[in-house]
Amino acid sequence: MAKLAKSPWLLHYDASSCNGCDIEVLDCTTPRFDIERFGIINTGDPFQADILLVTGGVNAQSEAVVKQIYSQMPNPKVVVAVGICACTGGVFKECYNIKGGVDTVIPVDVYVPGCAARPQAIIDGVVKALEILDKKRRDYAQARKSGQADEAEGGNEPWNT
Repeated sequence: MAKLAKSPWLLHYDASSCNGCDIEVLDCTTPRFDIERFGIINTGDPFQADILLVTGGVNAQSEAVVKQIYSQMPNPKVVVAVGICACTGGVFKECYNIKGGVDTVIPVDVYVPGCAARPQAIIDGVVKALEILDKKRRDYAQARKSGQADEAEGGNEPWNT
């Protein structure tokens, strides 16, 4: 993993999980696994977040919230789907109220499967997200220099039109 210019901020959102993956995400912040050793700061503010970590399948109630959180995050941003429910809808996929995985609503960069996903796998997924975020930051900075930042990523966001 390359050295990062700034500490990435991570926002965790539970779309509609059974809380198994949420407990494992919280376990990543304990001294045993210590995800903060990679410079990651956990935040509750989408306006400051670089990485959106979503657990649970998307249902009708959480769809608008997931879209809103994603749209509030500054570019460049990375989305991590944690757990099989966030990846595909999991065992709840055929339920009447589940639309499916997170990728049915917003683009996902990293998938961390498992039921429940282990902290080691979550940390590995977040480290992969850091690599993607670093590349997106370089690409976004280059696009801004050339005056094409709107087309680089997020050009169709409401505040860019």
